[in-house]
Amino acid sequence: MTKARILEISSYPPPRAGWNVRVEFLKKYLTSCGHECVVLNIGTNRTTPSDEYETVMNGLDYARKLVRFSRKGFVAHVHVNGASPKGFVLTIAAEVLNLLSGRRCFLTFHAGVEQIYFPRQKSRLLVPVFWLMFSIPRRIICNSEEVKTKIVEYGIAPDKIVPIPAFSRQYLERSSASLPTDVNTFFGRFEHVVFCYIKMRRLFFPEATVAAFARLAARRGDVGLLLCGVAGYRDEGIWPVVQARLGQPDLRDRVLVVEDLRHDLFLQALGRSSVCLRTHLSDGVCSSVLEALSLRVPVVAVQNHTRPADVITYDPADEEGLADILDDVLERRDQIVLALQPIPTRDTLAEEVQLLTS
Repeated sequence: MTKARILEISSYPPPRAGWNVRVEFLKKYLTSCGHECVVLNIGTNRTTPSDEYETVMNGLDYARKLVRFSRKGFVAHVHVNGASPKGFVLTIAAEVLNLLSGRRCFLTFHAGVEQIYFPRQKSRLLVPVFWLMFSIPRRIICNSEEVKTKIVEYGIAPDKIVPIPAFSRQYLERSSASLPTDVNTFFGRFEHVVFCYIKMRRLFFPEATVAAFARLAARRGDVGLLLCGVAGYRDEGIWPVVQARLGQPDLRDRVLVVEDLRHDLFLQALGRSSVCLRTHLSDGVCSSVLEALSLRVPVVAVQNHTRPADVITYDPADEEGLADILDDVLERRDQIVLALQPIPTRDTLAEEVQLLTS
């Protein structure tokens, strides 16, 4: 076997979030297969030293390290979505610098078919930017056929794009480690816990989510809300509003906020919950949704037109409607669980590594 050298350019835990968890799994898998993998961390903790990744102190440091690793024979694997112009600049810079060293990189385009600047009709001005970003890589990975179709609309050849969902059988491997004491105690206080992985960002609708739960909590005394993942980047002004609402008497003892959980503990908490609430609008084929269904936990999620068939969807603007849906799911939970269909557990990490190293 020829040993490959892969430079993952991505955010990296902590804190844990969508694709940086995927990169963590991917790095371990590449290493276990005998390949060399280095992560160039461009996430919120990028300046914090770690043995798990290379720090990025500023733009010049980013370019310098890209050139250094490219000259050492590393092929870049860049991760981006359609929501950040800064991300587009970092991605194209990595693609060009890797190309100048004689390497054609790989690109993973994350999230679903409805993003801030994607697909094509969302931002005509950025069409040339997306075309360039999609044209340079050797291959493009996305998480569904629906996203592939939208990438093709930028003039990209379909056979260059490979849909690989960001969910793999390894995601369901759990350890025997115990949940943090406060989390374990919280589960003991309520018959039902709604588990919600959420960021303080507009596309997660945190204020509306808390308002909907307040309506639910006013009806039922047997339900608590576990908010996980609030660490990391926050859109300005959202977190103070949410904190103030959570501090009011009707919610003060009904909601537990956890900044971050490592993945095995995340699965434990998810598996003990009565329902998984997914509030992100642009997440596409979401791994935590598939994890919940695999653990036979009912899922209520914002409609993004790529949800699995068993997911119960809602309109993020309808707080009362969300409260009604959660109430109904808790009442019919046993019936819903019995009707859940098995989730295919492909080894998508093996598929991705094969693509990156072939």
